[in-house]
Amino acid sequence: MPSAREAREWAAGGGLHGIGDSLYTPFSGTDGDDIDFDAYRALVRYCVGDLGHAMLWLTSGLAEWWALTAGERRQLVEVAVDEARKVAPDTVIQVCTSAMSPKEAVELTRHAQESGADICYLQTPPMEVHGGEGTLRFFRYVADRTDIALGMFNSPSSGYVLTPPEIADIYREVPAVCAIKQGTMHYAASRAIHDLAPGLVIWECDLIAYRAGWLQQGILGPAQLGTAGYLQETPEKRLCSEYWELVWAGALDEATRFAEDSGYDRLSAELGPWYTGYPGRPGYFTHWGEAFRYAAGVLGLPLGDYPHSRAPQGLLPEEGKRQIRRAFENAGMARKSVAV
Repeated sequence: MPSAREAREWAAGGGLHGIGDSLYTPFSGTDGDDIDFDAYRALVRYCVGDLGHAMLWLTSGLAEWWALTAGERRQLVEVAVDEARKVAPDTVIQVCTSAMSPKEAVELTRHAQESGADICYLQTPPMEVHGGEGTLRFFRYVADRTDIALGMFNSPSSGYVLTPPEIADIYREVPAVCAIKQGTMHYAASRAIHDLAPGLVIWECDLIAYRAGWLQQGILGPAQLGTAGYLQETPEKRLCSEYWELVWAGALDEATRFAEDSGYDRLSAELGPWYTGYPGRPGYFTHWGEAFRYAAGVLGLPLGDYPHSRAPQGLLPEEGKRQIRRAFENAGMARKSVAV
């Protein structure tokens, strides 16, 4: 686990690499008030064992961090670290520790540090954030009270999107910050961020930037920091891994052909907008937990007995379920259940 002082050297040396799986939370009980930790352990084993993915991304959007108590978030981290280290000891553990209160963010970050995480990410606070100045104060507050590598998570779901100059200011003023998940889906911003903060490891969520060669040009980093890669392949049909291995090798033309010929691009298109769009709030970027969990169920992954998201998210309509199932069936990826 790199210290705050070691963070940038660690990140620049390849500490962040491969596919990082953002894990959902298997809810159970009345209204999803409980968590099925046996299912969660099985999910961790599947990602780092069966699929061999190099990194985990914990207690973030897919996990519905806003609907979890601090105690639940701590327990999810402890269980994931314990299980991952048993199966694949070198797994890079990334924990999202943002919270409404900066004091709670410090507590969660310290806990992740003490539990053996490698890096913690702070999503832009979702309430009353005073732009870049307020976010910089938030990062300083956490960094001054912890000793672990930190990253930024710039997502429109927060309600405020940091600009490239604001991101560069945080990078310049907070030495523990070494990476960013740039989740705005506007790849031009990543180029501007790199120009202003060339040492910052950037994951651009608009993947067209990788086909344009920005990894090879040094603009983007090689790691898929927090993605749903485990919902894009199975051990028998490794679409995601094979595609990214080609990209990392610089075989971009071959990667593009593979994505077309293998059905990887078709799968993404046919899944539709359900992961990140809620019909009742047009234009809002969401992490719809039930949509991700429903997809996981089609793939046979372990779930709790409560299929929906916790409030305040809505219920996934039958139309969304049909579209998600059809996409995976067309891809030949619908599977029987993974053992818990």
